[in-house]
Amino acid sequence: MTAYLSPQQLAKSILERRPGFQPKLGIILGSGLATIADKITDSISIPYTELPGFPVSSVIGHHGKMILGYLNKIPVVCCQGRVHLYEGMQGNDFKLFIRTLKCLGCHALVMTNAVGSLNKNVKTGQLVLISDHINLQPMNPLVGPNDEEFGPRFFPMDDAYNPNIRHIFQQTAKKLAIPLIEGVYVSVLGPNFETPAEINAFRQLGADVVGMSTIPEVIVARHCGLKVAVISVVTNLAAGLNDEPITHEGTLHFAAKAGDNLGQLLESAVGQIVN
Repeated sequence: MTAYLSPQQLAKSILERRPGFQPKLGIILGSGLATIADKITDSISIPYTELPGFPVSSVIGHHGKMILGYLNKIPVVCCQGRVHLYEGMQGNDFKLFIRTLKCLGCHALVMTNAVGSLNKNVKTGQLVLISDHINLQPMNPLVGPNDEEFGPRFFPMDDAYNPNIRHIFQQTAKKLAIPLIEGVYVSVLGPNFETPAEINAFRQLGADVVGMSTIPEVIVARHCGLKVAVISVVTNLAAGLNDEPITHEGTLHFAAKAGDNLGQLLESAVGQIVN
């Protein structure tokens, strides 16, 4: 029987593989964006499967590796791949994932994901800096007993997406001449793509992009005091806005094409984010 470890025990086990290493920033890479980790230097890689109890994704495009190293001389822990509710994950999976990053020493968390655009003017390959979210997933990972060691029972989500980090990304994107707009992310359960009627409803709710992930991690991260930023890559126009069929293969293709811009943005901004 597998012995499941606490976030504190997992963090200790991970850091024993890299003595003296102290990551300041956590990075979670979404569908098709794993190559961004290639920019990390002096690194070691740990498969999620070697971490007892750590959630492992079954989705193509999520490599399932934790990389400890340096991004532009800043110590980071980069997670190649995340988990999703539609895979059958539970609240404890998201808590263990994020709280392990907290226990490793991270003060901030930058996440990326692949999204569908609800605006015909926001095309594939566009980067969208998330300013707020609408949670339509049928679960909150913090339901159940509260662990006071990580955070209070009740906490605000007014600035879930840290304004200072968003400003850093905007200024960095401007210097690099990388188009970066801000938008509201609506998260649904999946795994099916949305219907045209659903997309129309999401637009009326005020959403700009839609996806099937990220919000559970944001909630857990904010609960334990991590500063959060999310950058989405538009991989398709949502249902009803495009004649082309929406596929996961298309998601991976267009995410990979946008990976260079996203990698440049992260590499250039990381120093300011942790200081």
